[in-house]
Amino acid sequence: MSDLRDLYQDVILEHSKAPRNYKQLPEANHKAEGFNPLCGDRFTIYVTMEGDAIRDISFQGSGCAISKASASMMTQSVKGKTAAEAEKIFARFHELVTGHAEEKNENDLGKLAVFSGVSEFPVRVKCATLAWHTLQAAIEGKQESVSTE
Repeated sequence: MSDLRDLYQDVILEHSKAPRNYKQLPEANHKAEGFNPLCGDRFTIYVTMEGDAIRDISFQGSGCAISKASASMMTQSVKGKTAAEAEKIFARFHELVTGHAEEKNENDLGKLAVFSGVSEFPVRVKCATLAWHTLQAAIEGKQESVSTE
């Protein structure tokens, strides 16, 4: 299990140091800002929706390794999905990071399973889910900033 935990840490650190889809998205037709006052994480999520599909997604901002890696991997996981599919992925991801995931659901998450260890550190759940909550707000067109408090 230690080797698996090391691999998971490596993946999180790699996504934190070289996040995917880390850019402004000028053609985005949905955008939201999120803030985690506890950790200081702050992200803007940009989404280009075509009907109900997430055609493109990106993010910018700063945060701890977990929040930045989560945002990076989230963008990869939901690109090309419908809003409903993204919501289902977030629900399973939230179960994972809060320690409520069934093993079959954990396996369904693919690379997002690297966040399974977050459940051992409840204060980090907000770091891992900030980008996801912000994505929800962007899709729903909410204007107010998302806060994890």
